[in-house]
Amino acid sequence: MTVAVVTDSSSCLPATLAAERGIALVPLHVLVDGIDHREGVDDIPEQSTSGKPVTTAGASPGELTEIYAAALERSRGAGVVALHISRGLSSTWEAARQAADHVGSAVRVVDSASAGMGLGFAVLAAAATAAGGAELDEVYRDAVAASTTSRCFIVVDRLDHLRRGGRIGAAAALLGTALAMKPVLHISDGKLVLKEKARTSSKALNKLVDAAVAAATEVGDESGVALAVHHMQCPERAEDVAAMLASRIPHSTSIDVYPFGAVLGAHVGPGAVGVVVAPGRR
Repeated sequence: MTVAVVTDSSSCLPATLAAERGIALVPLHVLVDGIDHREGVDDIPEQSTSGKPVTTAGASPGELTEIYAAALERSRGAGVVALHISRGLSSTWEAARQAADHVGSAVRVVDSASAGMGLGFAVLAAAATAAGGAELDEVYRDAVAASTTSRCFIVVDRLDHLRRGGRIGAAAALLGTALAMKPVLHISDGKLVLKEKARTSSKALNKLVDAAVAAATEVGDESGVALAVHHMQCPERAEDVAAMLASRIPHSTSIDVYPFGAVLGAHVGPGAVGVVVAPGRR
């Protein structure tokens, strides 16, 4: 009997990797012109070219209840640890709490206070603990601990998408737009907040790399650090950032490039690049 690990599609974990590690993925939702699409399940129109209004929605309590119940059955009663996108960024955690209450005490829900591979690295850590035969309490403790150690930074071309989605304050968005600033953001206390401003995209990316290098010193362990680079429709820019990170953080155990999923991409917009730094043992 092995504890089952569940997460949502905002983790940006490739489906093949999730399947390999026995991780269940709950799809979040993208609504294009009012039509609901499940991330990772349905074909979603290219957001930058559809010309139609795009919004997002978290998983519902009903969807989560079904997936938790199936995961619990698969674990043969060992239990379920579900790690989800920050409650400060999505309604999914509240829906997860309701679903866990319905399924029972064998389901533990963790607020990752993050998104993207900030969530994904914590999920992989929990899955590794579960695969080692740990019981529910230990897997839950490791999941909570892992959720506190990643650092997430992002550069966006424009703040409009974040403002429309309510993920950053209107005043900050309008100021950045008026001054033609390129903002460097980070996730702090589960929310996306402004870290620095730059005048150009190249300077913003340099500041992004500087922030990741500083974070690598802070969170690195005896194994070094693991790095993930996210991007929204700009793979070349992401590869350039990955190359800069490789030259400045030689003790990294891995540097992987992952596209932002459709849900996160709807908020950060085309041209966005993010970096996640986590302890190397992940």
